[in-house]
Amino acid sequence: MAGAPNPIELQKHLKGVDYPAGKSDLVQAARDHGAGDDLVKALEKIPDRQYDGPNAVSKAVTEAS
Repeated sequence: MAGAPNPIELQKHLKGVDYPAGKSDLVQAARDHGAGDDLVKALEKIPDRQYDGPNAVSKAVTEAS
């Protein structure tokens, strides 16, 4: 992947997630909302911990890419 996914696309595919949420919850939510392979792979690269909101997820995805 060329870089981190677009933050707007990322949040669109994580709509409805109850925070705090773990990595596996985020990956599953993205799949359930039809995220593409690149976005799912980006989420799979983030550290396995609890995220307290969308901004924390976006930051982790950016740092992991």
